Amino acid sequence: MAILLGVDTGGTYTDAVLVRDEKTVIASAKALTTKDDLAIGVGEAVGAVLKASKIPAADVSMASLSTTLATNALVEGQGGRVALIYIGFRERDLAAHGLSDALNGDPCLVCAGGHDHAGAEVVALDEAAITAFLLHHKNDVSGFAVAAQFATRNPAHELRAAELVAEITDRPVSASHQLSARLNGPKRAMTAVLNARLIGMIDRLIGRAEQVLKDLEITAPMMVVRGDGALISADQARARPIETILSGPAASIVGASWLTGADRALVSDIGGTTTDIALLKDGKPSIDPAGARVGPYRTMVEAVAMRTSGLGGDSEVHVVTDGLSGGLNLGPRRVLPISLLATQAPDIVHATLDQQMRASVPGEHDARFVQVVAGGSHEGLGAREMALLQRIGTGVRPLADVQRARIEQGALQRLVARGLIQMSGVTPSDASHVLGKTAVWDQAAAEKALGLLARKRTGSGNVLAVDARSMAEMVVNQLTQQTVLALLEAAFAEEVEPFASEPQELARHELMQRGLSAGADLVRLNTGLNVPVVGLGASAGSYYPAAGAVLGTEMILPRHADVANAIGAVVGRVTMRRTGTITSPSEGKFRVHLETGPQDLTTQDAAMQLLENTLRNEARDHALAAGAADIQFSVTKDIRTAGVEARSVFVEAVLTVEAAGRPRVASG
Repeated sequence: MAILLGVDTGGTYTDAVLVRDEKTVIASAKALTTKDDLAIGVGEAVGAVLKASKIPAADVSMASLSTTLATNALVEGQGGRVALIYIGFRERDLAAHGLSDALNGDPCLVCAGGHDHAGAEVVALDEAAITAFLLHHKNDVSGFAVAAQFATRNPAHELRAAELVAEITDRPVSASHQLSARLNGPKRAMTAVLNARLIGMIDRLIGRAEQVLKDLEITAPMMVVRGDGALISADQARARPIETILSGPAASIVGASWLTGADRALVSDIGGTTTDIALLKDGKPSIDPAGARVGPYRTMVEAVAMRTSGLGGDSEVHVVTDGLSGGLNLGPRRVLPISLLATQAPDIVHATLDQQMRASVPGEHDARFVQVVAGGSHEGLGAREMALLQRIGTGVRPLADVQRARIEQGALQRLVARGLIQMSGVTPSDASHVLGKTAVWDQAAAEKALGLLARKRTGSGNVLAVDARSMAEMVVNQLTQQTVLALLEAAFAEEVEPFASEPQELARHELMQRGLSAGADLVRLNTGLNVPVVGLGASAGSYYPAAGAVLGTEMILPRHADVANAIGAVVGRVTMRRTGTITSPSEGKFRVHLETGPQDLTTQDAAMQLLENTLRNEARDHALAAGAADIQFSVTKDIRTAGVEARSVFVEAVLTVEAAGRPRVASG
């Protein structure tokens, strides 16, 4: 009998679940996610589930962790300060695929080097420029990313640059060819930058989580869920944290399939920070062939085909005062709910809210607070940011006391983006407390905060809402509206016969929206979803029935939906894919592009056999390192030819080898 422990660290809650033999949920438990040290919440949730199940810690055969840390960090623009070494490209290429935006002012070196499509060196690597760059920035960044032109055809320059990083600095380095075997240098560079930015965060989480499990006397090996729902070892996740983006959402899709047995459905998982939507086909999630998209970033990481939006139970409520009626918008940033903050610092929260309620006019920063997140890195901060950190100090402070001039707004946002401070404000979670849908935190504080928001005036001069309850209803209705739009966008994006317009435009189109409300007179309009929706997440039961009613579809809310991510973390498989390419630089020559450099052979069959054997060995070794047992292989080949003078000529071949197996479990 195998006892499997699944853990998911979400934006608000950390979930733990015990599953017997991948068949039965024994027990589940929740704890608040502790943002400044996620492992504290992990320990509390695991301790609670062990206590509830009465199962000895020593009986746990395997532990597996899924996490939204990487996803949330990219959605919210957080992570370490990094430097990019961009080899063989032009300065203007930085704008491609949003690479400049991803760097967001972090240092970058564009230098000579790189190879051509066939793997031949175009220009010698400018080692002197790289050395000078490393010496200048070795102490003001947390890691380096390296991307060279056609590195997937010959990685020699990336490997040499990585060697220099190791020799001159003590920082980790992410080489683009090790993260993706596909062409598209700027996109690979983007992936390497994001990987470097996440390394410190994921390393700290895994290290602390392993220690917490050890303290609880759990000695079983720990796995981590990858973005495609497969399992990898903790060491592999440390080296390639970018592969854990969409880890939590991917685990939820696997969990949804296990819980419901649904064959074809949209799966929508609402957490504290994001709503993640994917389509189940034949009971399985599909892999996004273009690479995972998170927030504004398109990466080259294999992950579940999923749409992630910054909409969750803890999304910041923004009041729109423009126009006669005004309105609301939610997200994309997560803030700490006022009702939760009040349980941690009741005196300062209630005293501040009471003082703001007594003011004759609403304040710009009413019901907003800020606090420093412990353990963050101060590398690269300016004088204004450091002054704000000092002003905030160690406790909870009203934002009105901290931001004294509009010029400080930019510095404040930079501190939020770096994960150095945590903002608190009104969220849908607070609205749920006011409406009685939730009763876990401080309802009185939520009512005061919603009451302060209700006092804000629209362009007509009228107050936004008559009281806190009316304001709360507006917030929940807005969440329903944005959830409906997110589900429609996902459905339009997955249509077998694509529409000409973009999913965002189609979801918001007047005909679509009028059809949802049957709002036409002479024209028959009836729109909605044609597939059921599986609603997951702790708050799905509160918010999703209304969305299902608007869309005219079945809303499936399975038992254990609130811990589906944790369930998915332990019922997945270890899967490793390795991809390689063969080109033909001249007739009768077949070039195999390997990690050790290009190798030429005289026959296509010999080249194909060499590449397949190499990829098979790499995939097997990585699967074994991840803890796989009973490994099975599958090989896909994409061979491209061209017709020349009535004969077929080899152009290129792309091989992918997949090694998959069940994770090994310790004997209990």
